[in-house]
Amino acid sequence: MRSWFGRGKSLQAAVTACCLVAFILFGYDQGVFSSIVTNEDWMRQFNYPNDSEEGIIVSCYNLGCLLGCFINFFVGETLGRRRTMWLAMAVVIVGAILQTTAFTVPHLVIGRLVTGAGTGIKTSTVPMYQAEMCDGKTRGRLIASEVLFTAVGICIAYWFDFGMSYAGGPIAWRLPVAIQITFAIFVIGLIFGLPESPRWLMNHGREDEALEVLCAVYDLEEHDEYIVKERRAIQSAIELESSVSKQSMWKIFRNDEVKTGQRVLLAWGMQLMNQVGGINMIVYYVPTVLQKNVGLTGKLPSILGGCIEVMFMIGSLLPAFMLDRMGRRRTMMIGSFGLGVCMLMIAALLSQVDEPNGQNYASASVAFFFLYMLIHGMSINSVPWVYVPEILPLEARTKGTAIGVSSNWLWNFTVVMITPVIINRIQWKAYLIFMITNFIFIPVVYFFYPETGNLRLEDVDLIFSRGGDPVKQARMMAAELKAHGQIESEEQIDEKEIDSVRVEHI
Repeated sequence: MRSWFGRGKSLQAAVTACCLVAFILFGYDQGVFSSIVTNEDWMRQFNYPNDSEEGIIVSCYNLGCLLGCFINFFVGETLGRRRTMWLAMAVVIVGAILQTTAFTVPHLVIGRLVTGAGTGIKTSTVPMYQAEMCDGKTRGRLIASEVLFTAVGICIAYWFDFGMSYAGGPIAWRLPVAIQITFAIFVIGLIFGLPESPRWLMNHGREDEALEVLCAVYDLEEHDEYIVKERRAIQSAIELESSVSKQSMWKIFRNDEVKTGQRVLLAWGMQLMNQVGGINMIVYYVPTVLQKNVGLTGKLPSILGGCIEVMFMIGSLLPAFMLDRMGRRRTMMIGSFGLGVCMLMIAALLSQVDEPNGQNYASASVAFFFLYMLIHGMSINSVPWVYVPEILPLEARTKGTAIGVSSNWLWNFTVVMITPVIINRIQWKAYLIFMITNFIFIPVVYFFYPETGNLRLEDVDLIFSRGGDPVKQARMMAAELKAHGQIESEEQIDEKEIDSVRVEHI
């Protein structure tokens, strides 16, 4: 086992630090182009692209991310978590170099596609690695902290862009793009000193090494009750999932005994919700939106845009500390309602722009951009990244996570591609589209998504293998956990049923 960071708390801190820096890079990648597309030197270099061309240049990054998810689908389980993260960082570095040295649109697009591929590999691996290296009681807030640092990365990118805009010339946009390489190198250095996921090791027959990693992560001996329970739970999950047919790699789409296909669909849908509520209209294009829809001029759109991005980071603090208490379902439903109301108010206020005192209405809408970003950071921004690795069985976790995160990038691409067009052509009505999608998410989560908070990853299998409605089954398991402090396995339930039959017979 490789570890440069000792045992227990220090090792857990190193794992978390590695994942957090990877997500700072993720956020930086997302945010760095929001101000660059309004930079005069950048526009002159690429012949002043129109709204459709701008949409292609910005959104091709998300197509690259989608490609990265497909690459991870095929190679991630073979490489393991650590080597996959190395691959992701190497690809990001190559893409950043291509973007920094671009002088033509095709060169820039290829660079953004390559960077995106690295980001797709990274975002479909890092949350899974973090989830497999911590216990159920801290998993939610640790992965939510990654999402918080995504917001940190976005803010760093935005304000660095803003500061460099005063420098003028090519350096004003080439240096911000090149800074991605620094974060990637730092992550590579950290990964060298970290162990592989014990769940991946055990799933690949390396049980002794997996046990060694478990003992190091929790700073316990192999005969400690906690380690024995963790080991038994992982082994039981592997045995349960191994009993399902392994005829082909496409088995993850089948509704087998542990409902793998249904769980992959839930993961895919959860990441869809993360994207089609309108967040990327603001993350990628907030200065453009404030100029073209609200009517602000000069440096004010850039300054307000940066402050709006900061609200995203502030909102993300709450789930970073409280998500395990807040719950996944309730957070999603309350957040979706709040975001829907914000989009409704923005549309209503911007619809009055052509009326008397219309600019006052438009200015008032800025408050709801602030509120939207605060609520999104507090809710929908965090839950999908936590929920996807939680909901998937170990046997399908690599491929299922790749599919789930591919939804993020597919819909991210769609929203980023159409945003310059719709804010120009249908203006305030564009916000009604996102109002409707946010309100639709509420019943979808209520009826179809079971609560997974505070459960071990292996216990989530029981939500689906016990039969019946998974949402109701999850409620019963939560009550069982609260009453008894643990979830009874299938074997324990069977033993109780046999004992009850014996008692009745006597």
